[in-house]
Amino acid sequence: MVWSEGAFGDSPELREAYEACETEVRQSLAALWTATDTLPAAVRPFVHAIHGWTVQTDRIADEGSPEGRQERFARWQADTLAELRSGRSTHPVRRAFVDTVHRWDLDQALIEEYLDTVRADCAAVPVFETFADLRRDYLRGIAGSVAELWVALLEPRGPEALRLASALFEACQVADIFEDLPADLAAGRCYLPREDLRRLGLEVGDLRSGVHRQALDAFVDVQLAHWRELLDEAAPVTGMVGVQYQPFLHTLLLGAQLPYDEATLLRSQVLADGVDPTSLDGSARRRPARPDQGPVPGHVAVIMDGNRRWAEARGLPVPQGHRAGERAALRLVNAALRLGIRHLSVYTFSTENWGRSPEELTALFDTLADGITQGAQWLHRLGVQVRWCGRRDRIDTSLASALTLMESMTCHNDVLTFTVCVDYGGREELTAAARALAAEAVAGTIRPEDIGPADLTRHLYVPELPDVDLLVRTSGEQRISNFLPWHLSYAELVFDSTLWPDYDLARLRDAVTAYAARERRFGSRSGLPAQAGREEPARTG
Repeated sequence: MVWSEGAFGDSPELREAYEACETEVRQSLAALWTATDTLPAAVRPFVHAIHGWTVQTDRIADEGSPEGRQERFARWQADTLAELRSGRSTHPVRRAFVDTVHRWDLDQALIEEYLDTVRADCAAVPVFETFADLRRDYLRGIAGSVAELWVALLEPRGPEALRLASALFEACQVADIFEDLPADLAAGRCYLPREDLRRLGLEVGDLRSGVHRQALDAFVDVQLAHWRELLDEAAPVTGMVGVQYQPFLHTLLLGAQLPYDEATLLRSQVLADGVDPTSLDGSARRRPARPDQGPVPGHVAVIMDGNRRWAEARGLPVPQGHRAGERAALRLVNAALRLGIRHLSVYTFSTENWGRSPEELTALFDTLADGITQGAQWLHRLGVQVRWCGRRDRIDTSLASALTLMESMTCHNDVLTFTVCVDYGGREELTAAARALAAEAVAGTIRPEDIGPADLTRHLYVPELPDVDLLVRTSGEQRISNFLPWHLSYAELVFDSTLWPDYDLARLRDAVTAYAARERRFGSRSGLPAQAGREEPARTG
């Protein structure tokens, strides 16, 4: 279906109804509104109509006394179903929803499933014995049914896309459960499985008490494992809709992954604090770092390896692996901020990567450019300074422009310096620096016998880049692959078998913990490295 200016016909009331739905989503579900903005304009109003109606449905189920809620909700449910049968509504939000359902011939059984689940949740205190019960009796009806409604608008490729879209929105609903944990527990409502509590000798009341810290940490770890299963199940859906709709699903998936990482960091503290609502736009809020005990590496460099193998293992095209890798890079930035790391460098595209097929290169550059553009305001708001390290004369114009714009936009930020190594090769960088020094010597501005490390440093791509304290490489490979050889002189190395798209805060925390346990002597008794003319010395452990 193609959206056009005449799609509302001569009905200003219908146009106003769609606008009212978008307003509902923007005010109540800001992250979802941001994600929907990545969709083509042709389908945005309909997705807003679905979610605007669910916002109002949820509000009716939540507000007022229990008796009044149930009565109002029963009336809302009856009116919605009656209007769906007739195809007409005069309600400012339901009008757009009913119009969307009929325009797209959406499955009304999904709407009944959603309404029945909300009604049951409104009427009784939730009790779920197992995670399978929680998923079947709550997550599926509350979130999965709605996902199957909107994914039908995105050119889904078979019934598997519907099932995985359900898993994606269920994972988002788990994020909502963790966000609301403090308020729900205070109200005597606990959606988390009772079986998991009993296995650890806990009761619902213990979740608010803060005692039994070790058992509570273990309980939250079990819930994170359930959540992770949903995220892993949902990941392939990003490649099972039309290409123009895929950024929407990538944004939703990232929106569920970031609070998962936050809960991983907080562990049992999440029971008292919850997690902040995810925001992927310029309204992102800075949060204080929460480093573990022990020294934190000042500069972490990461070789992001495994995108293609990740995609192949899931039967997805290679570009989907690169998209997933883009999500992991944004998660890495967030993880570095939360762990108190000040410098983060990633190996995004090497000089050797030019040997890949033209099709893969085009897809990779498009992915990088889109990721930088979509994440620009989010990174800027979080105080991240972005820098480009590498050759600047060969990269696709759109990507080069996006990187240059990000450098300019974020140049005064100082919370985290994020260096993106694009078209980078260590030997080529050192060769270019040596060539520049040779030219200075020929010109007589420097004597060869006076050349020292600081002189070579000032000719590197990013002269102020500090030495690397910790290098992480994913996917199980154990080599540095021509990455920052000058800066890695005394770096601690951690090789992780995790494929890059699956790398998360927990894995980075493990790497930082390993770093903290190592004694760094730098070849001397003092434990202090001989610096190469840099202002920031490497941290010692």
